Amino acid sequence: MRILQGLVTGLISGTVLGLFLKLVETLTKLKVYTLLLNIDFIYIGYIPEILEFIIHLAVSVIIGIIFVFFTHSLKLIQMKQQVLLSCFLTLPTVFLYFPLTILAIKEKPDILDFTAILWWTLGHLLYALILPIPLRLFSKSTKK
Repeated sequence: MRILQGLVTGLISGTVLGLFLKLVETLTKLKVYTLLLNIDFIYIGYIPEILEFIIHLAVSVIIGIIFVFFTHSLKLIQMKQQVLLSCFLTLPTVFLYFPLTILAIKEKPDILDFTAILWWTLGHLLYALILPIPLRLFSKSTKK
């Protein structure tokens, strides 16, 4: 059950993050969504966007499973505790902006583009705030 909860939690949160950064990129032309999906430094060649998005979601599912595992193991019942944990787990992803920008071959934001860094950080904060919600919905549905 915990794996399923982590899977759903990661899929929902990762999808929200992806859609948010896609919207930001569309409106601002800052390549933050492109950077989120970027794996061109691992595999040079054409990779369809949908496959890149699936890889992004796979990483998000791993974070979701870890989040659910720690939430249950540490018995974090209060929303505030769960949000703190999700922020702790998400914080390293904010700093991925810098190595991803350095390694990326595709068009990307500048490494010190403060507007792009702000959007990237806000997107990952949104991810951290969304992460506990599906788990709470699971908890409510199993209590009925």
